Amino acid sequence: MPGPLAGVRVLDLTTVVLGPYATQLLAELGAEVIKLEPPDGDNMRHVGEMRHPGMGHIHLNLNRGKRSLVLDLKKPAAREAALRLAARADVLVSNVRPAAMRRLGLGYEEVAARNPRIIYVSACGFSQKGPYADKPAYDDLIQGATSIPWLMERYGEPAPCYAPVLVGDRVTGLHTAFAVSAALYARERTGKGQAVEVPMFESVAQFVLGDHSGGHTFVPPIGAPGYSRLVSRDRRPYRTRDGWLCVLIYNDKHWRNFFAALGDPARYERDERFSTHAARARNIDWIYNWVGETMKTRTTAEWRALLDGADIPNQPINSPQDLLDDPHFAATGFVRAEQHPTEGPLRALGVPSGWSQTVPEAPFPARALGADSRACLREAGLSDAEIDALAAAGATILGDR
Repeated sequence: MPGPLAGVRVLDLTTVVLGPYATQLLAELGAEVIKLEPPDGDNMRHVGEMRHPGMGHIHLNLNRGKRSLVLDLKKPAAREAALRLAARADVLVSNVRPAAMRRLGLGYEEVAARNPRIIYVSACGFSQKGPYADKPAYDDLIQGATSIPWLMERYGEPAPCYAPVLVGDRVTGLHTAFAVSAALYARERTGKGQAVEVPMFESVAQFVLGDHSGGHTFVPPIGAPGYSRLVSRDRRPYRTRDGWLCVLIYNDKHWRNFFAALGDPARYERDERFSTHAARARNIDWIYNWVGETMKTRTTAEWRALLDGADIPNQPINSPQDLLDDPHFAATGFVRAEQHPTEGPLRALGVPSGWSQTVPEAPFPARALGADSRACLREAGLSDAEIDALAAAGATILGDR
């Protein structure tokens, strides 16, 4: 069976990580995605480890299953070609600022005039209804604006710092992908396309404030912001006698089992700090510290055997290499071997969801810049003469040459 989004055509005018991650998810679910790039390619082609120029590892991980079309949208003929592509698309996704899209003549009104059924998705930095509408947005800036460095310092870092993953880009990319899916469903019911806005600031703020609005949820505030368990300075992997281990003794059953495994089952009832979830929340810093000291008394292997036997959640600390080599992923096929036509053997990531009927096929490898320009432009109705004229004017790159 084809994937659940088979037959959906997506015109991808995104760049860097946020938008390409969203359209990668759509491609993995079976959508036909045409990635439109400028003549020098998306910035992420040129970042990270690579065997050949323009084929960096982040690009390879973000753009599987997408055809590559080059158009210089500053040139009128290329812009007209993009509108002809949009006329036959179901979805257009952009993370260019909406004002810039309008200046290019590719705003919602221009695109909807060619295709009233289009789902036009703008993954922008900030809601266009507020005073920050025209501000630039990158992951670092959005992390700062949504309190993540503030939380990291409170957690125990010596100074405010960013999370070392692209939280803002990937959270907003997920919002964008499910917004596309929901808009397609709405179109099936109503027959109407629409414009959809997915701002980073609001997406990540919802992600953060859902945990950390704390006492400021109430009016007037009844306490400080923050979720005390998450920002406890002792909420860290625990040092064992010979290494480290991640452990979460969380609910009543876990704590009963933990004390029983330690040979002191009565302590759960005897020590009021442990006996209820509310009491543990009030004493969370002390409890994390106490567990930390206790974990130092045995080796990692001894703790894993004891905790597994007591059905208490625990996991080792993996490096990225450990993750790629994890036997669970080998068994599920999530990390799979891929043979790239120019980059050779790669390890590719699979679709993290499972489907009983519309099982997505493995997407084809990320393409070289402009590899599909001629084919995509032909499908939009351009003749070979028109395509060659675009190439001669520097408005496209034809990777078939």
